[in-house]
Amino acid sequence: MIAFLKGRLAHKEPSYVIIDVNGVGYLVNISLQTASALKDQENVFLHTHLSIREDAHVLFGFGTEAEKKLFLHLISVNGVGPSTAIVMLSYMEVEELKTAIAREDLATLQKVKGIGGKTAQRLIVELKDKLKREVPEESSTSPFGLHNTMKQQALSALVTLGIPKPAAEKSVDAILKKSGNSLTLEDLVKQALKNA
Repeated sequence: MIAFLKGRLAHKEPSYVIIDVNGVGYLVNISLQTASALKDQENVFLHTHLSIREDAHVLFGFGTEAEKKLFLHLISVNGVGPSTAIVMLSYMEVEELKTAIAREDLATLQKVKGIGGKTAQRLIVELKDKLKREVPEESSTSPFGLHNTMKQQALSALVTLGIPKPAAEKSVDAILKKSGNSLTLEDLVKQALKNA
């Protein structure tokens, strides 16, 4: 198994790089997160995972150990292959993705291209307990936690009031984007009711 590669960055695209290691060019598939972390470095170090299929041996590379670890968690879920896992890691930061799974945020997971309801549900069922230990507890001082909790409470209230969930979600997202965390839960629900 190839655990990492250290060498010269010979070629870079948004989805893959070619690393020259002592005259041998390794084509390594990467996420957009890793691509942006590499920038235009001449010498690179990537943690890697070798995926062996019937028709190909494919290398996947990661800028951090945390990204590789999450990738391995993702591909352990039935129905999530390496390509899908790379798309997920391209779409969201490592901590954001872990948090979405640990907090059972189906809506966020389903925004990723290729992730439907069943796959999102499977990811949550199989990984939430493993990832809960790695995700910090929600606290009122964390803007992410506060924002996410308020959004969930507002959605719950709107659905209870008879607003269809997709319409409620669209309305709440638009209001939160405009106002940030300056609104109270009551104001958020009132404004969303007007907009929905």
